[in-house]
This record gives sequence, structure tokens and C-alpha cells, in this order.
Amino acid sequence: MRVCLKGGRVVDPTQSLDGRRDLLIEQDRVAAIAPQIEAGEARIIDLTGKAVLPGFIDLHVHLREPGFEDKETIASGTAAAVAGGITAVAAMPNTEPPVDSAAVAALIKEKAAATGFCRVYPIGTLSRGRSGAEPADFTSLYGAGVRAFSDDGAPVVDSRLFRQILQLLACFPDTVAIAHSEDLSLAGEGLIHEGAVSKKLGLPAIPEVAETVAVARDILLAEAAGARLHLAHLSTAGSVELLAWAKRRGLPVTAEVTPHHLLLTSEEICRSGAQAKVNPPLRTADDCRALLEALRTGLIDIIATDHAPHRAFEKAAGLRAAPCGIAGLETAVPLLLSELVGTGRLSLPDLVKAYSCRPAELLGLEGGSLRPGAPADIVVIDLEAAGIIEPQNFYSRARQSPFAGRPYRGRPVMTIVGGKIKMEQGVVHGKKD
Repeated sequence: MRVCLKGGRVVDPTQSLDGRRDLLIEQDRVAAIAPQIEAGEARIIDLTGKAVLPGFIDLHVHLREPGFEDKETIASGTAAAVAGGITAVAAMPNTEPPVDSAAVAALIKEKAAATGFCRVYPIGTLSRGRSGAEPADFTSLYGAGVRAFSDDGAPVVDSRLFRQILQLLACFPDTVAIAHSEDLSLAGEGLIHEGAVSKKLGLPAIPEVAETVAVARDILLAEAAGARLHLAHLSTAGSVELLAWAKRRGLPVTAEVTPHHLLLTSEEICRSGAQAKVNPPLRTADDCRALLEALRTGLIDIIATDHAPHRAFEKAAGLRAAPCGIAGLETAVPLLLSELVGTGRLSLPDLVKAYSCRPAELLGLEGGSLRPGAPADIVVIDLEAAGIIEPQNFYSRARQSPFAGRPYRGRPVMTIVGGKIKMEQGVVHGKKD
């Protein structure tokens, strides 16, 4: 099958490309990019006025399957992904059973091949069973193609064990440890950020230092072990300073930030209640500004959603009882386009770098580029399309969000994975889960 995308604004930082081009797809690959392509018998899609980008790659997604299919499935989660312009996701390992063996990693890949709408890359655990007691079977997981490892949501508390784990991972080429940096003894029973809102509501709180202490520890242990480290969902200005220190030392440390930590503060708790309860918690406006500046300058490398779906009744249980998490796959791109790109605080090429090119580079994936020969994983954006966030229309099983009712301008209107159109005008091709 040949498809020619004609007349769009092609933005691909890997080629220093930002301009009007035609793009030819043959089978599952990009065949050519040029100002004009005579496509012959190819299907022609006129994209005049639209932006054509490498498909977004989300490094931090909870698909919940196996074990928690009442919250999300691989089918529903990947449908949500392509609805949001995302062509590949890295699936976190806090499933049941957790991804601590080649068998579970293979199960996820098989299910994704059978029912998924986008590419799925399983992340393995750092410790067996995510127990923090002993290293996972890295030989088995590596042999199954796993290259990123995390005990997300359950940091390895024992520093000696974490150093051992990092030393082991350093022996496997191209692997990276993804750290959920949190000092649990400092976080305690906290529910939200320690500050004016927690005092006003009289709620137990999580201080900023619960993150920064752990970020410092994780950087130092990774340096001692000679391992690559990726810091998940940074939320504080202090963490940004520590990241800058690590990079000045030339350490192989990268970091990500979520859209909700860029766009929401702890004040959102007063409006949205448990819908805005996340871990790490929403912080202050000063933290948001520091995170955005770090993203804008490339100090923070990557945007990732930390898509964490829950059932409606769980999130309706109140701040004390509700689990942490936001369903972010379908809101990330419209919100980032509206509130960062549309306001001039982040350029479109820089968004593509952070949400496509660098994630591909970190995991050693073929995606993140529109070079001829690259996989035809593509998102088409209408920068003028306006609407409001409507969670009831999500493809995710988690149909609630603190962004509900928020207006946006700019959204994905087509998602192509491996040369096949998976979403057009918000409609995912295939049965809605």
C-alpha cells in the first residue's frame, strides 16, 4: 500500500526539518520526503494547513494488563494512545503478575500484537516481584528484549540493594533504570503537597524534600555503579537543580516531566479533589515554572504522561481513600499544544523532541523520526482545531480527569502506525473497548 501525505508542515528535528513537504509511505515505512512527490497510484491525503510529525512516544504508561483489566486493558489503553496521537507506549511493570520474567514480557507483547492499536514496549522490574528485596532476573528480561527497568510506584528503599541492581544493569548494553525517586519515610502518610493547600485542608502532606533527597541518592548511586538513570515524573524545582548538577558532571542521567506537573498546581486539589491526586503530588507555581524552563532548554529531556487509569468509584472515594493517578493519554497533546505551543512558551519542534525523538533515543527505538526508511509512525496535527476536554468520550476506561471542561486549540486528527491509519478525526479504527 502506498499513501502520499501532501502539503503538510513536516516537523522532524532529527532532520532539522520544519516546512511544507510531501511524504510518501510505502508499506510500513517512510519512502520519501520532498517538496513535491509524484505519487502515481498512491492514495493521496491532502494535509494543507496541518502539521505532520513523528508519532509521539510515551515512556510512562500504565496499561494495567495483566491483572487489573477493570481499570484498563492493552486494547483500551492503546486505543486511547492513538486517539491522542501516540504511536508507541512503554508499559510500566506494576501489573499482576509484575513484569519480572520473560514470560510476562512475552505475554504483554503477544496481547499487544493481537489487540493493541499502537506499539507496546514492556518495562521490566528492578526487583523480583517489585518487592525491593532482590534483583529481578535481568538476564531473562534482557533476552526477551526488555531494555528499561523500573519498580515504579515502589522505590527500591535499600540503597545497598539499589546500588547492586544498578551495577548489574550496567553489564547489559543499552539498558536504563527508571527511578521513582521518593523517600517513603519522608512522604509518610501524606496525600498532597506540603504547603498552603495542605494546611488549609488539614491534610497530611508530602514535603518537597521527599523527592529531592531521593533524586540526589539515585543520581549518586547511578554514578557509583556506572549505570544509565532516568528520573521519572520530576515535580520540584529542587529536583531540576540536582538534574542540572548531574548533567554538568557528564553523567548519563535523563529525566521526564508530565503534562499535569507542568500545567497544574496544588490549588487544583481545591477544585478537582481526588481527580487531581497524583504521586508525586502537584506542587507550586514556582515548581511549574522551573519544570517548564528545564523542558524548554532541554535540561528535562522527555515528556511522559504517567497515564494511570482507575475506576470512577475509586477516584470518587475522596482524597484520603482514592488512589493516585490521572488518565493522560488523550489529553496530553491538546493541552500541550494549547497551553505551551499556542502561547509561545514551547516551540512545536521542541515538543516533538521531548515527546518523540528523545524517547526513541533513550530506548533505542526506530521511531521518533520521519527519515526515509524509518517506520511510518506519524501523527497529523490540526493546530487550529478547538474544543473542550470531554472525559466521557475517552477511549480509556478511566473516563475522568481534572482537565474536564478545559478548552484547547490544537489536536491530533490522524494517527498512523506502521503505515496503517489507526485514528482519523478522533475516531479510532476498530471496536471501542
